[in-house]
Amino acid sequence: MKRLIAAAVLAGFVGGAFAHGQKGPAAKTIDYSKTEETAFGRAADPKKADRTVRIKMSDQMRYTPAEIRVKQGEVVRFILTNEGHLAHEMVLGTMEELNEHAALMRKFPGMEHDEPNMAHLAPGASGEIGWRFAKAGEFYYACLQPGHFEAGMIGKVVVTP
Repeated sequence: MKRLIAAAVLAGFVGGAFAHGQKGPAAKTIDYSKTEETAFGRAADPKKADRTVRIKMSDQMRYTPAEIRVKQGEVVRFILTNEGHLAHEMVLGTMEELNEHAALMRKFPGMEHDEPNMAHLAPGASGEIGWRFAKAGEFYYACLQPGHFEAGMIGKVVVTP
């Protein structure tokens, strides 16, 4: 969360930053051995996933499926498809983190950031996230584009021991 706040402050000072969800510079290669552990797990190489879950995004502000179940320790490759005419995204996190991030997005709509727990998709585009769910519990994925989260574009990940 500290990185998000720092990114928000920097976005206020850096002119020409790409808006959240717009195409920016080429994505960096992720060194999965150096990603941070979060309350909901850590980034993982999608090529080494235990299974693949396909998630569709729509302009009705919904994900299909809206809930998935995984086992603790399982590595999931999310294949995301934006079937709408609007930009959408998937951001993994706890509900508290997603609420905080959504509030930051309302304050700093042009903030630039790209973390391994998120994918921003233009209309008709596809993307992927690899994630290892290290702890049991309920976690979430949401679209934090302006108004989408508030309209209910939220999904749930149930992680069982």
